[in-house]
Amino acid sequence: MERLHWVQHRCQQLLDGDSRRGWYSAPDGFPNKSPFEAHNSPQKAPGKQRMVLAHHGPHQEEYEAISKTFKDNAIRTTKYSLLTFIPMNLFQQFHRAANLYFLFLALLNWVPVVGAFQKEITMIPLLVVLTVIAVKDALEDYRRYLFDKKVNNNTVQVFCGNQKAYVEQRWKDVRVGDFVRLSCNEIIPADMLLLHSSDPHGVCYIETANLDGETNLKQRQVVLDLPMQGGDMTLESFHSRIECENPNNDLNRFRGYMEHPNGVRVGLHNRNLLLRSCTIRNTETVVGIVVYAGHETKAMMNNSGPRYKRSQLEKHLNTDVLWCVLLLIVMCLTTSIGHGLWLRNLKDPLFETDGELSPALAAFYVFWTMIIVLQVLIPISLYVSIEIVKLGQIYFIHNDLSLYNEQLDSRIQCRALNITEDLGQIQFLFSDKTGTLTENKMVFRRCSIFGIEYPHDENAHRLKVYEEERTEATSHSVTLRSGCSRKSLSCRSLSCNRSSVSLNTLTAESEEEEGRLSSHIQPRTSAFSSRVAKEVTPDPELVKKLSWLCSPVLPPSDVSSGCPSSLELTYITDFFFALAICNSVVVSSPSQPRHVVPQTKTPLKLMLQRLSFSPFSALSPPQIKGSPRSFAIRLFSRGKTGSFAVSPPPNSTTNSSEACQDSNLDTSSLKQELDLSIGEDGGDARMMNDVSEMDDDMKDLKTNTDETRQDMEDLTGADCENDVDDELLYEAESPDEAALVHAAHAYRCTLRGRSGESLVVDLPGIGSLAVQLLHVLPFDSNRKRMSVVVRHPLSRQVVVYTKGADSVIMDLSETPKEQTEEIYSHIREQTQRHLDSYARDGLRTLCIAKKVLEEEEYEVWLKRQLLAESSIENREELLLDSALRLETNLTLLGTTGILDRLQEEVPETIEALQRAGIKVWVLTGDKKETAINIAYACKLLRPSDELLMASCGSKDMCASLLKDLKVKVQRVEDSLVEETAAGHHGESSSAFILVINGSTLDWALQKDLKSDFLELSCKCKAVICCRSTPLQKSQVVRLIRDELGVMTLAVGDGANDVSMIQVADVGIGISGQEGMQAVMSSDFAISRFKHLSKLLLVHGHWCYSRLANMIFYFIYKNVMYVNLLFWYQFFCGFSGSVMINSWVLILFNLVFTSIPPLIYGILDQDIPAETLVALPELYQTSKTRLPYMFWITILDAFYQSLVCFFVPYFALTGSDVGELSFGCPINASALIIILLHQVIESHTLTWIHVLVMVLSGALYFGFVLLFSLYCVTCSPPTNPLGVETLLMSQPLFYIICTLTTVMALLPRLLVRAVYNTIRVPTALTSAQTGNVDSEKYCRRMLRWNLSHSRASRLPVCADNPGLEHSTASVVS
Repeated sequence: MERLHWVQHRCQQLLDGDSRRGWYSAPDGFPNKSPFEAHNSPQKAPGKQRMVLAHHGPHQEEYEAISKTFKDNAIRTTKYSLLTFIPMNLFQQFHRAANLYFLFLALLNWVPVVGAFQKEITMIPLLVVLTVIAVKDALEDYRRYLFDKKVNNNTVQVFCGNQKAYVEQRWKDVRVGDFVRLSCNEIIPADMLLLHSSDPHGVCYIETANLDGETNLKQRQVVLDLPMQGGDMTLESFHSRIECENPNNDLNRFRGYMEHPNGVRVGLHNRNLLLRSCTIRNTETVVGIVVYAGHETKAMMNNSGPRYKRSQLEKHLNTDVLWCVLLLIVMCLTTSIGHGLWLRNLKDPLFETDGELSPALAAFYVFWTMIIVLQVLIPISLYVSIEIVKLGQIYFIHNDLSLYNEQLDSRIQCRALNITEDLGQIQFLFSDKTGTLTENKMVFRRCSIFGIEYPHDENAHRLKVYEEERTEATSHSVTLRSGCSRKSLSCRSLSCNRSSVSLNTLTAESEEEEGRLSSHIQPRTSAFSSRVAKEVTPDPELVKKLSWLCSPVLPPSDVSSGCPSSLELTYITDFFFALAICNSVVVSSPSQPRHVVPQTKTPLKLMLQRLSFSPFSALSPPQIKGSPRSFAIRLFSRGKTGSFAVSPPPNSTTNSSEACQDSNLDTSSLKQELDLSIGEDGGDARMMNDVSEMDDDMKDLKTNTDETRQDMEDLTGADCENDVDDELLYEAESPDEAALVHAAHAYRCTLRGRSGESLVVDLPGIGSLAVQLLHVLPFDSNRKRMSVVVRHPLSRQVVVYTKGADSVIMDLSETPKEQTEEIYSHIREQTQRHLDSYARDGLRTLCIAKKVLEEEEYEVWLKRQLLAESSIENREELLLDSALRLETNLTLLGTTGILDRLQEEVPETIEALQRAGIKVWVLTGDKKETAINIAYACKLLRPSDELLMASCGSKDMCASLLKDLKVKVQRVEDSLVEETAAGHHGESSSAFILVINGSTLDWALQKDLKSDFLELSCKCKAVICCRSTPLQKSQVVRLIRDELGVMTLAVGDGANDVSMIQVADVGIGISGQEGMQAVMSSDFAISRFKHLSKLLLVHGHWCYSRLANMIFYFIYKNVMYVNLLFWYQFFCGFSGSVMINSWVLILFNLVFTSIPPLIYGILDQDIPAETLVALPELYQTSKTRLPYMFWITILDAFYQSLVCFFVPYFALTGSDVGELSFGCPINASALIIILLHQVIESHTLTWIHVLVMVLSGALYFGFVLLFSLYCVTCSPPTNPLGVETLLMSQPLFYIICTLTTVMALLPRLLVRAVYNTIRVPTALTSAQTGNVDSEKYCRRMLRWNLSHSRASRLPVCADNPGLEHSTASVVS
C-alpha cells in the first residue's frame, strides 16, 4: 500500500505540472527495494547485458576491468592489411571451384610422367586470373581504407577527468564511458545515452539521414530523473551505473536502466539513445555518455555491405559447366583407352617407346595428360568475364537518361551487382500502393465532421489547376548532372554556432513546385511541405460555422436555420484541435530553429478577454460571477452539451445550407429550449438565474454586429495578426501528418510550438494557448493509430485525442454518456457513408476521435503507464497493453479524406508490364475501396473485368469461399473453351481480379488453404491484397516464389515494404517520401514507378539476352578449339601431343579471344530500345531459355572443329610439313572462324566491335610472328623458329584459311538467315505489318490526291506532311 501511495503522489505531481512527465524515482525516505519492486524490476541476465561506468568516475578499478571487453571507436571496413592481403585474398579466391581446378592442373603438370607443357606455362592462366581479381580487390579495399581514415580522424569534444574540461579528441580515441559534448550540426561519433541538453525541457533533435535516409527530425529525450536541463552539467557528480543490453542491430530498440548511488533505477529506452552517424539539429549543445563504440554501434552492425544474390542464369551456367566437365572426362577417357589399345597393338615401332610401361598404366598417365591439354574446355575466364560484363551493363543502366529524375537529381542505383539479367526474367510483380504507385505527397482534400461532409470544392479546383501546371512544366529538356549537384548543407539550424556538412541531405521539393515560384533561394525547406500540400483552400460553409467562434452569444440549436449547434461547434473545434496536436510535428521557421513553448502560461483572465465564444469553454472552469460572458462560460463549463435540444445533423453536405443572419436570432425560442433543457435536468436553479443574463447578452447582439463581422474577417481573411510572424515550417515524420497540420492551419487552428511537455496552439476566437502534453502514444502497425494525452488549457481536464485507421477507430468508438443514442448513431452512420465515398474516390481516410478522462481514471491508467515506461524487460509489450487500455470508448469526431496523387505514367507502365506477360499484384494496407479505386485509375482494373471479393470472418468461411470462387472461374473458362471449339471467335470474356482483405489473407496463407488460394490467384489477371501487414506481404511473395518456381519482383518505398523486397528474387526500392529503408534493402533503387518499364522491358531484356548469348559463345569457342586437339590425337597414337605452340595454346582463350565477347556482352542490342518499349510483348521472348540451345551450340562447335582440322589436313596430305607447320593454318583458321562467328551472332556492330576484332587478330598474328622470329628455346622440345614466317609467306596458307572459314561458317549463316525469316516474333511482325499498311495507305491517298487535284495543288496526307507533293515521289 505504501508503494501505491507513492505512485499516487507522483501522479498528482504530474497532474499539477510541478514535475516532469514520466519521472520515476522514489521520494526521500522511501525504501528503494521492496517486494513490489523486487518482483517487477529487471534482473541482470548473465551474458545478455553490459555495464557501463563513467570513464573518469570514482569506480576506476571496476571500469578498467569491464572496459577490456569493449571495442574502441575506430572502425575498419577493409578486408585486408599489408601483411594479410596476399594470404587472405588467395584464400578467398580459392573458394571458387574453377580456381581450385586450375590450381590442380598446374600442380599436376609438375608431375614428370603426365606433364604436357612447360611447368611455367600452365601457371599463366591461373596467375592472370588471380592477379586481375587481386588488383580489383586491392583497389576497392584501398578506397575503403581512405574512407575509414577520414572518419576515424574526425574530432569531437570529450571530457577529460584530469583537466576537468572538454578536449578535442579523434573519433577513434573515444571509449565506452566517455562523456561527449556535441554542438548543433555535428555528427554523433558513437551510440550515446543522452544525459544533458541545452533545451530547458531536456529535448534533443536529430536527423537520421545518414542512417536511414529520412531528413525529417526525430526527437530524443534526456534520461529521466537527472538534474534540470538548460544550464551546464557537472560531470564530476555523475556516479551512476548503466546496465543495458548487449550490442545488436535493432535500430528501434534499446533496453536498460540507470542505477543511481542511492539505489534508484530509472528505465532507459530508445528515445534516450543517440545513434552514431546521426546529426544534431535544432539543439545548441548536448552531452552524452558512450555506451556502444566502433563496430558495436547499431549503425555499424547494420552495415552488411553489398548484397549478393545468385541469378537464375548463373545457376544454369553451373549446369552447363558440369556438362563440359562430363564432356572433358569422356574425351580424356577416349584418348586414354585409345592410347592403351594403340600401345598393345604396336609391334616393331620405327620410333623409340617406353617399353617398361604397361599399356594400362600408360593409358592412365595419358588420361591426366589430356586433362592438362584439354583444360581450356573448362572456361576459367568465363566467370571473370561475366563479372566484367555485368559491371559494364550496370554502368550503362546507371547513366541512362530515361532513368534519371532531374527534380531530385536522382539516378538509378544498382546495389546488387550480379542479378542484372534477372530483370529480363520477371513473371510476377508485387507492388505497394502508397508512395509506389502514388506520389505519397498527401494533400488535404475533404473532411466530414459531426456526420456532415465538407466537400472543399474550391480545393478540388485548385488541385486540378495544379495538375495542369505540373503537366505543362514537364516538357523541358533533361541534363544529367553529378550526383551531388542538388545536395546542399542543411539549413535547419540557422541559429547554431557551429556547422558541419550533413551527408545525404536532399531537398524533397521539385522545381515545378517551389523553384519556379520564387526568384530567390529559400533559406530552408521542410519535409512533406510542398506548395500544393500547404495551400489548402478552406470550405466556405465550414468557415462560416467557425465564424461563430467570434460571435458574442451562443448560436441557436435549430439546424434548419443554417447556424451550427453548440454540440456541432464542439465537434468542429475538437476536430481541428486534434489535427493540430495529435502528431509528432516539429515546428520551426527560417529565422528561428524551433518554436518552443513559453515558460509562462497565458493568464486565464487575459485569455477570456479575447474569448467571445468558444466551444472549448464548454470545458472551462467556473468563471467569476457577474462577468459579461459568465453565462456562456458557465453554460458550457457544465461539459454536457447534450442537455441542449440538438437535432441530428443533415444527411447531405452543407453546400445548400443558408447563412445565418445575426440580426434574426430568435432569443425567445432559444430561451424556451434552455428552459426545456433545464426542466429535463431537474430544474437547475443556477441555470434559471443565468437566463436573464442571457437575455442581456442577446439584446447587446445587434450593437455588436460590426464587431462580429470584423471577427469573421479575422478568421477567414489573410490579414490575421499571426501572418506577420515568420512562415512556419513543419517537420513531419509522414506526409499524412504534414497534410493534416496544414489543413488545421488553413482554418486558423495553428500549431505554433512544441516541446517535450507542452504545445502552443492558436485557436480561432481565442488566440494562443499553452497545452500541457502529458503523454504521446506513437503510431504502430499493431494498433494502427496514434494518441496524445493532454490537459486541456481551459477545462484542466485530461483529454485523449486519437487518429487512426477507420477500421480501428470505428470499432473503438462508443456513444458518449452525454449524448443520445439516436444522435450518435446518426453521426456514425453518416461518417461511415462518407468514409466509403472517400475510399471510392481513391482518398486515404483517417478517423479522428477523443476521450475525456476522469481524474481517478487517469490516475489508475498512469500507474500502469509509469510502470511500463520504467520497465526494462518486456517494455514494448507493457506499453502496448497500456495504450490499448486507454484507447477505448472513444467519441468519434469525424474523418478526413487525403488525396495521394497517382504518379505520372503509372497507367501506361502497368499496361506495358501486363502486355509483357508480367502479372501485377498490389499489396497495400489501405481500405478495399481505396485500393480498388487506385487500381482502376492505374489501369490495373478495367471496366470489363469482374471482381472476386474475398472477405471472411472465419477459416471455414474462407475455405468455402475459395472453393466457390474457383468453381466460378473454372465455369467461365470451360464456357470459353466450348465457344472456341464451336468456332465462335468473339471477343474474349472479362478477366477476373481477386480482391482479398488482410483477415481473409491470414486464413488463405495457412497450410491447408494456401493451395486453393494459389490456384485461384493464378487464374486471375491480378490480385489486390488490401489491409495487409508487412508480414503478410512477404508471405505472399514467398508463397508465389516457392510454390510456382517463378521469378518475382517486389517494389516498395517504405519500411513496411522491406520484408517483401528482401524475400523477392529482385527487390526494387523507390526513393520517395518515406525515407530510405526500402532503398537500403533493395537490389535496385529508382525514383519513379514509371522507370520500371524501361528497366525491365529494355535493360532487363538486353542484359539477359547479352549474357545468355555470351555464355553460349564462350562454351562454343572453347569446345571448338579443344576439339582441334582432340582430333589430332587420332593421328599421334593418342599420346597427348599437340600440333600447336604451347604458348599460343594457353594464350588463345586468355588473351587473343577474350576481349570481343566482353564488348559483345556489354553493347549488343538484339532489338532497339524504341521497339521494346513500343512492343512489350517482345519481353516474353527473353524469358524462354531453350535447353536445346546448349546442345545445338556443342554440335555446331564439333562441326566447325572438324572442318577447321580436316580441311588443312587434306590440303597438306603428302607434304613434308612438321607438326607446328600443320598446326599453324589450323590455329589461324580457328581464330578467324571464332571472331567471324561472333559477327554473325551479333545484332549490333559498331566501330568499337570492328576495332576490337581487328586488334585481336593483329595481336595474334603479331605475337606468333615475333615468337617465330626471336624465340628459339621457348617451347621445348619443339622449335618454332621461322615456322609462322615461312607459312605466312606462301599463298597456300591463305587459301586454306579462306576455304576453312567459309566451309565452317556457311551452315550457321544459312541457318541464321532462315531462322530469322521464319521465326520472327508475332508482335514484331504485326507491328511491321501495321507500319507497311500505314505507308501503303499514305501512298494511295497521295496517288488519289495527285490524280484528282487541279492546278492549285492542296497538301496531301495530313498525317505525314513530310511527303513530297510531286509526281516523281509517287510509287506505283
